[in-house]
Amino acid sequence: MSREALDQWCERAIFGLVLAILVFTPLAFGGKAQLAIGARLDFLIVNPFLVPEILTIAAAILWLVRLWLNPRPKLLWPPICWAMAAFAAYAVIRYLTADIEYIARQELIHVLVYTVIFFIILNNLYSQEKVQIIAITLVFLAMAISLYAIYQFLTDSDRVWQTFTTYSHRASGTYISPNHLGGFLEMLLPLGLSLTVVSRLKPLVKVLLGYSVLAIAGGIAVTVSRGTWISTAAALVIFFGALFFHDKFRFPSFIFLFVILMAGGFFFPKTHIFQMRTRQLFSNGKVDTDLRLDLWRPAVKVWQENPWWGAGPAHFDFRFRKYRPENVQLRPERAHNDYLNVLTDWGIVGLTIVMTGLALIFLGVIRTWRFVRGVQSDLEQKSSNKFAFVVGGSAGLVAALVHSTVDFNMHIPANALIAVTLMALLSSHLRFATERYWVTLGPVTKAAASVVISAFVAYLGWQSLHLAHEKFWLARAYVVGLRSSYSPAQAALLETAFTIEPRNFETAFAIGEAYRVQSKEGGENYQELAAKAMQWFERAMKLNPWDGYNFLRYGMCLDWVNRSAESGPYYDRAEQLDPNGYFTVANIGLHYVETQDYAAARPWLERSARLQGNGNPIAKNYLSIANRKLLEEGTNDLSAKLRFPQ
Repeated sequence: MSREALDQWCERAIFGLVLAILVFTPLAFGGKAQLAIGARLDFLIVNPFLVPEILTIAAAILWLVRLWLNPRPKLLWPPICWAMAAFAAYAVIRYLTADIEYIARQELIHVLVYTVIFFIILNNLYSQEKVQIIAITLVFLAMAISLYAIYQFLTDSDRVWQTFTTYSHRASGTYISPNHLGGFLEMLLPLGLSLTVVSRLKPLVKVLLGYSVLAIAGGIAVTVSRGTWISTAAALVIFFGALFFHDKFRFPSFIFLFVILMAGGFFFPKTHIFQMRTRQLFSNGKVDTDLRLDLWRPAVKVWQENPWWGAGPAHFDFRFRKYRPENVQLRPERAHNDYLNVLTDWGIVGLTIVMTGLALIFLGVIRTWRFVRGVQSDLEQKSSNKFAFVVGGSAGLVAALVHSTVDFNMHIPANALIAVTLMALLSSHLRFATERYWVTLGPVTKAAASVVISAFVAYLGWQSLHLAHEKFWLARAYVVGLRSSYSPAQAALLETAFTIEPRNFETAFAIGEAYRVQSKEGGENYQELAAKAMQWFERAMKLNPWDGYNFLRYGMCLDWVNRSAESGPYYDRAEQLDPNGYFTVANIGLHYVETQDYAAARPWLERSARLQGNGNPIAKNYLSIANRKLLEEGTNDLSAKLRFPQ
């Protein structure tokens, strides 16, 4: 087989792998790990991101092969590439200095995968035929997921595949959150519209795309996500505004706009849930932010602790607890604002690189614009598939950027991959404006590029196998835990997982909790089990110094083995790390109950009950015990005072 033929097969294989990534990840809960019902096991821990990670490694290997098949390969390197490379390098540096290594490493892996996917698409899949296939595939995928979402909405289903969701009367398609489904659909609706109205595709394909657009619009509607509705509206304004200056597409685009407005005008006023969500947006004369402001204020405080470099990759969830407002008792995971989240995690330096990259993307679109608008004939301006993608892809990115002000769609792997794909394909169109961004690789630069790609393949390959091995044993441990929680068998499986991955603080905490519960059940060796539990909680403290629950459980173990005089500092540290957490406050109250200081216990338990009234059995049960004991003590004291002298 000749070099040219082998190179073509490598290119086709890369194309197939990228398509597999883009199709699989949205279908697999958006790439987010979930608990799902298994065929033979009760539950399995699912980490769908392992699949795109492995496929990306395979695509990178094929790209490396292509570099060496060509004696003098060319690299497309528009200005956005500098920002992508800079952020990847910064992510490596920030990972090496992070407080919580395990979660910082998971975030680094995501950044590296997105970066490599960007460069692979930019330099291997820039031909117009491949761009069209990718765009049409994504639109048809969005249609299929939208139809599933509409089915969920009409049947009031609370399941995504075999996993339950907590969102009632809202559809999330193959995602867990309706907001994240909205983030996916809003990026592809303008692209579908553009391919239908602007492109030079065959009439049958355009008809199918037109029906797909209507299905996607329906999918956006049933997410009942106000952020999605607003960002979609912004994208449509950009899209139709761009076509307004194009004589050939002015009329058909307005026809589509009219159909969308009429459908919305007919559908929305007749549906109670849409009316309710719209009214909630401006309830009591104020804009309803669904507690987002209560997350943004703590995020700013976390950022202020390290304004230049940020708290650390993916550290917000743990650093937030120190500044938790009283009315937010759940784990927020992210700041519900991608820009603020980047600022909190990565600091001013990280946000500057990200915003510079976005600016370079749109500056590239502006520069490309007049070169892709189509050929001007004597009578009219002809259609252009290049223009269709540029206008639709740009509007889709605008939708994602608008939505990012109120959500964290760019931290959902599937949505981040779609955004990166649009960015890469839009950047590839710069070659129509100028040839200056083509770089011919000589022996030295080709070797340097090969070293970088090989390092990525080696690191990600090892991490993928390592993580898959760890998740296998964690899955076994949690399946056993469903039948016998905190049992010696579960603890043994968790210890095996920890041996594979000794930086996972959550596994260390789970092992400590298993031994603590076993110790509480009594037996001759209860002190030995409590000592084991404290060893594991101490490990977890070192691996994640910002999680107060490790200190809390360590103090509880000291109380249990009659060393209460030593437990005070651990409870104090737990309170410092999570002063408004109802669970932390309740357990501090429990500590005072167990040390029989009921007067001290009562205010802690009362405060915990105020922070979380429902689902707080510790505060409810032990507050009644503290009150009863205080009443008994008071009654005994009064009886002693009223006792007549002999």
